[in-house]
Amino acid sequence: MNRGIETDGAVAEQAASGRIPLAVVVVDREGLVSHWSSGARRLFGAAKEEAIGYPAVDLLPVSGALPEDDDVSPYGAYAAYDGLGHDLESSLDGRLYYPAAGRARLTVPERERVDVLWWAYPLVGPGPERLLVLGADVGRLQEDAREQRGTDRHRDTGYERVAPGFALHTDFPGADELARGLPEILPSMSVDESARIVGQILELGYPVLEFSQNDRVPVTPDWGVPRRVERRARRERAARAAAQGLPSAQDDPDEAEDLEYAAVRERLEFLNEVSGRIGTSLDLSRTIVEVSKAVVPRFTDVAGTYLREQVVAGEGFPEGVPDTTTMWHRVALEHTDEPGRWDDVVPVGEAMPFPAHTPFFQCMTTGDPVLVPRISEGMGHAIASQFEKRDIRPLITGRSMLVVPLKARDVVLGFMILLRHPERPVFNDMDRVTGAELAARAGLVLDNARMYTYQESVAETLQDSMLPHIPPRMAGCDIATRYLPGTLLGRVGGDWFDSVKLPGARTALVVGDVMGHGLNSAAMMGQLRTAVQTMAALDLPPARLLRNLDDLAQRLGDTYLATCLYAVYDPIASELHIANAGHIPPVLVRADGGHSELLDLPTGAPIGVGGVPFEAVRVRVEPGDRIVMCTDGLVEVRGEDIGVGLATLCESAAHPAASMDDACDTIIRALAVTFSEAGRGGRKDDVALLMARLNGIAPQDVAEWRLALDPVEVGRARAVVREQLHDWGLERLADSAELMVSELVTNALRHSHSRPVELRLVRGDTLLCEVDDDDHDLPTLLNAGPADESGRGLRVVSVLAREWGTSRTATGKAVWFELTLPRR
Repeated sequence: MNRGIETDGAVAEQAASGRIPLAVVVVDREGLVSHWSSGARRLFGAAKEEAIGYPAVDLLPVSGALPEDDDVSPYGAYAAYDGLGHDLESSLDGRLYYPAAGRARLTVPERERVDVLWWAYPLVGPGPERLLVLGADVGRLQEDAREQRGTDRHRDTGYERVAPGFALHTDFPGADELARGLPEILPSMSVDESARIVGQILELGYPVLEFSQNDRVPVTPDWGVPRRVERRARRERAARAAAQGLPSAQDDPDEAEDLEYAAVRERLEFLNEVSGRIGTSLDLSRTIVEVSKAVVPRFTDVAGTYLREQVVAGEGFPEGVPDTTTMWHRVALEHTDEPGRWDDVVPVGEAMPFPAHTPFFQCMTTGDPVLVPRISEGMGHAIASQFEKRDIRPLITGRSMLVVPLKARDVVLGFMILLRHPERPVFNDMDRVTGAELAARAGLVLDNARMYTYQESVAETLQDSMLPHIPPRMAGCDIATRYLPGTLLGRVGGDWFDSVKLPGARTALVVGDVMGHGLNSAAMMGQLRTAVQTMAALDLPPARLLRNLDDLAQRLGDTYLATCLYAVYDPIASELHIANAGHIPPVLVRADGGHSELLDLPTGAPIGVGGVPFEAVRVRVEPGDRIVMCTDGLVEVRGEDIGVGLATLCESAAHPAASMDDACDTIIRALAVTFSEAGRGGRKDDVALLMARLNGIAPQDVAEWRLALDPVEVGRARAVVREQLHDWGLERLADSAELMVSELVTNALRHSHSRPVELRLVRGDTLLCEVDDDDHDLPTLLNAGPADESGRGLRVVSVLAREWGTSRTATGKAVWFELTLPRR
């Protein structure tokens, strides 16, 4: 490095370190200025309002753009001066594909010629920005350095040779300082955009000052903004001056820059604060309310949030660009006006499309913020026209409006309408950028909530489709069920209940709980429930069924664990046959005396552990007894002894109730109150509850016969059935029952091997007829041709019966049918 530079004073040292004020300009793809910093205002003489949206070639020192003596623009005349590299005029015209630098002199009214260095970077990626230009007043830097050195203008030739250049950032450790500081002079950019631009600058080449062919100094921006302590002292001086009636320094350009810097800092702090307040929950409704409350009243006075119909409905990701037929739901409205002023005119929950002439349509189709400084009478009338008879004009006319899109993955999920009172400052360009950044963060949070809501909806739909719709009455018993989803994240779980009709008028009662939550648990629950249904239809004993279910779970994967309680109720024998696989025991409520007890069952290991035997017990019951089977989510809360929940379950199950449904609700309320009073915050896990009243079937409602393996027994079967139905007062069913019994007994006699055929009639809510034999092959329904002599028996049964079926038994098979009892 030049030895003379190293020995200079403070200003020369500033030059040597490359810490110089910079003008920052961003040019969009149309060649128009999209950002104009306060440094650009001081260097080029144009105010921000006079630069944004105007062609860059009319504002920047372009090499060879204007002859020095020809037309002079309002911002000064430009002349070529020692251009380096690719000239900036080409850059602005869109032919720049690599970083370029140059030097120009600018003549500004009431100022001497300004010696300007510039660096231009092509920008790639999403967004309208195409070119970043950095400018520096090197002439002033040279003069300050000479004054410090005590030299005249012509003695130091080193500084006359100063020129802009580039170097890889690895050559200079000061690159980190530029990376930290550059986003602060890009207030019109979002955080992601500024980070992307800084990354491109460091990759393309670090801006440097070249004092000779070999000496280069890295450029580090000097914002010219006083430190926080100095800014506080300046505000105190201004306050004292105002108190003494002295003139204020607010018109000072440096003070204006200080205020701009403070405004940027304030917006960043606001965005940081909002980011911390939103997204505390994955609940879509709560997230929407958080976003609305975060901006009112600090940023706006009214905030209305609209979401697309698919988002509100919890459906998949909305596809396609919105149009005039897209329905938008008003999901939140926060304001500082008097209560009720907005509620009747724009109620939350309303859905409507938006015409193409509205700023809302422009926002949702372009995905860009729309700023309306003041809503005119005409625009207010156009907006109000879609509200039919409700006059919204007094609420919006004269207010400043900003419409910002809520986007995720470049898809507009919704938008926010922000309004300020007429007496409040209108939204400006910085507000537009702040609102866009706020909406971008809110859009991501909403998308996370939407995705969670959608996945939760899928899981709930899956679970609901797998939970059975159990009829309230089965043979000899009444059943009531409840399923309650959990209240924690991923609340969809693997709890299930079921009932299966078995041969002999028996009913299987099942309650299970897959460990874990979410789609995997719900899917495993569906697999296990289907397996239980299939094995129950084979009439497997409870212990054998759980053994087979355990084997299946191990084949599905070593992470599949579940508890299960399987009980078979025989209403004729008045008996429960129960086996347990790691589940909490059921409660049996005795009809005689109304007392309740936890059944003492062998606990067993959960399904999926493997290698553990299962045992079954038989429990005698009486007509009117009730059995209550539930999952642990009802009786267990983290940090509380499960014994408390089980005791409450027994006590509440014994309470008399008008109906089975009322009895279930009594149990749930009692458990909720118990844990709430214990300060445990209530239930978190999902709950499956099944209650069955064991009514039994009286002996006089059951008739059984054993038929020898002789074809003449078919006639006897018809006769006994007709006689029994006459005794029961069911003569109107005799003809159909006699015909179907004849077909089933004939088939049974034909396929039986050695054991007599058993015929049973059971009178309950329906008339049940069962025919058992010792053949294990189940019959199938056939289509008999005109010349076939057999194959029509089951076809007759399927036509005449209310319901019919077949199932395997321990000794063979059973074929059964039901007939609806006639009304009395």
